[in-house]
Amino acid sequence: MEQEETAAREDADSQLMYRIERPVYDEAFIRTHLVNRKENSTTIRQRLAEKFQCSSKKAKAAALSFLPILTWLPSYPVKQYLLSDVVSGLSTGVVQLPQGLAYAMLAAVPPVYGLYSSFYPVLLYTFFGTSRHISVGTFAVISLMIGGVVVREAPDSMFYVLPGNGTNMSAVLDVEARDARRVQVAVVLTTLVGIIQIVFGLLRFGFVAIYLTEPLVRGFTTAAAFHVVISQLKYLLGVETQRFSGPLSAVYSVKAVLSKITTTNVTTLLLGLSCLVFLYVIKHLNERYKKKLPIPIPGEIIVVIVSTGVSYGLSLSDDYSVAIVGKIPTGLLPPAAPLFSLLPSLVTDSFAVAIVGFSMGISLAKIFALKHGYSVDGNQELIALGLCNFISSFFQTFAITCSMSRSLVQESTGGKTQIAGLLASLMVLLVVVAIGFVFQPLPQTALAAIIMVNLLGMFKQFRDIPSLWRTSKIELAIWLVAYVASLLLGLDYGLLVAISFTILTVIYRTQSPKSSILGHVSSTGLYYDVDDYEEAAEYEGIKVFHSNSSIYFANSDLYVNTLKEKTGVNPVHIQAVRKAQKKLKEKTNSNHSSPLKVCAKYKDEAVTHEVLPQNHMVEEQRNGQLGDRHCDLNSEEAVFLEPLNAVHSIVLDWTSASFIDSVGAKAIKQVMKEYAAVDVRVVIAGCNRHLLSELDSLQFFTGNATTDMVFPTVHDAVLYCQHLHSCSPAAPTNETV
Repeated sequence: MEQEETAAREDADSQLMYRIERPVYDEAFIRTHLVNRKENSTTIRQRLAEKFQCSSKKAKAAALSFLPILTWLPSYPVKQYLLSDVVSGLSTGVVQLPQGLAYAMLAAVPPVYGLYSSFYPVLLYTFFGTSRHISVGTFAVISLMIGGVVVREAPDSMFYVLPGNGTNMSAVLDVEARDARRVQVAVVLTTLVGIIQIVFGLLRFGFVAIYLTEPLVRGFTTAAAFHVVISQLKYLLGVETQRFSGPLSAVYSVKAVLSKITTTNVTTLLLGLSCLVFLYVIKHLNERYKKKLPIPIPGEIIVVIVSTGVSYGLSLSDDYSVAIVGKIPTGLLPPAAPLFSLLPSLVTDSFAVAIVGFSMGISLAKIFALKHGYSVDGNQELIALGLCNFISSFFQTFAITCSMSRSLVQESTGGKTQIAGLLASLMVLLVVVAIGFVFQPLPQTALAAIIMVNLLGMFKQFRDIPSLWRTSKIELAIWLVAYVASLLLGLDYGLLVAISFTILTVIYRTQSPKSSILGHVSSTGLYYDVDDYEEAAEYEGIKVFHSNSSIYFANSDLYVNTLKEKTGVNPVHIQAVRKAQKKLKEKTNSNHSSPLKVCAKYKDEAVTHEVLPQNHMVEEQRNGQLGDRHCDLNSEEAVFLEPLNAVHSIVLDWTSASFIDSVGAKAIKQVMKEYAAVDVRVVIAGCNRHLLSELDSLQFFTGNATTDMVFPTVHDAVLYCQHLHSCSPAAPTNETV
């Protein structure tokens, strides 16, 4: 027993104590005793002159910010980093090559343009990017979005021509003209995407990515993965179908494939399934033994080389009608200006591609930066991606962003800087310039298998659903809406619906804040919800109202209504009771001989009270305690009264409020006026300095609202209300009639 007491004393002695004794402060006292720092009195002209003033220091900072490579390349540790970057670059290039060919199919352009898009942007990002580990280039989701736009603007139906001069012959699809037009559309779209990203970066709009919250992005990319798989079914089966875009395109694509299922090319299907199984096994081995393997097994390049060899050796295209990549021109194309006449019809799509591309890139860049202990600049990343897209579009590329699978390869194989990405792009350049023709017999079904297996990680995002169900129903709703809308309406409309729904959830949360009545935890100065904590007790006659939201036009009425409901004090009802009592007094004074019966309505109970002459009323009805008798509810003299109020003060806890607008300020002033009319004092507590400056700007402290009604803490406000009430000798209370 003694040991327990000793231990308790030791715990008490070791506990950090917080003791302070001071007067009760209000805002009027604080403003007279605290000195504000002088505001900056410089004019706008002076600020602009200072902003644009040129100096060697500012020029150097601007150059380093615009070209981040200058910050690390001069001090690049060759002996420590070069070997790791070379291994990482070669490993990434081996993956980038087949993905470039495959994702060009998603973008509905010839495969060689995927190689161009895997070279120019990667080369440019080395100079302008701030992330050291992400691998930029072609990406499935962005390629699919581009493909949807390209097919919409250049559908097959535009390019059917009659062969020769025959009149009875059916129209033939002019594939060459169609592909040329689709390349033009993709290039112009990429140019516009680059311009938008550059402008957003210069305007410091890097924050736009926050509106693509993680559940939205994961639901959106999961739907995109389904779109990608559906679009690759025809290549896997070897059937020819039309490519659809817009709402319900996924449904139409599946329907088209199923309608042609009887024409499946068995050779194509067997080859595709073999590639699928092989790639899946390799991917599983890479994940399982990633700590033991020095570099991941390059399954994609093995599939490309082997399937190309098999296709060439067995003449699969000629003898078995297996679709192949076809002509891959050797060398790079000369720069050419995009066809800007197509711009007006691509503006909306370009915004969607620009925002999604940046969101993918910055989210992955931040993950690697946090892991390896450096920082990335969101605005510079916007500029970097914009320059990659804009400049590269003059060399016939389509829009790019970073790829998750390639970035993981680049990081896991020891990549230290963007030298690894530069080497990967040089590998692609070697193929384009020297040996591109080797991959002409490559079966398209092998590329479809590469695309499908690379999407396995996105399908694992379905695991988010049970975890979000347990943690946040609202975020689960965002995930599901993003997924369903993107799957059924297409990626462009689906993204718009998902963002709109996300904004609505923010409005809903501000419209439905958690409100509570707080009670004091004895001897602590802390105030907690009386419904949640047994130790929290209310002071008699004082209600402390807390709402965890700001007060503005959208929720000011809700705030006031909740205040009246939670405190149980409604000024309108009290005024009505007083008017009824006044009428009763007048009737009583005119007829003392016949007492009038009054029914007081206490919630759901009817309690009878007899109105006595004036000189007996105060004694009988003191503190709201009225006699209990029966009443004839059908009597014409029966009047229903609300229960009488015992609250004399209400404290508004604004510790959670971050801003208030003019509508909210007017609503608070009005409610203070209403409560003052029924002798209930309303004070404000926990108001931050920024919110106080907003109240000053809104001229809130005029009339019945003054600064001595605002207190720095809830406890200050409660002590003030207690003191003021106890010092009012004949203070009119709401407890007597």
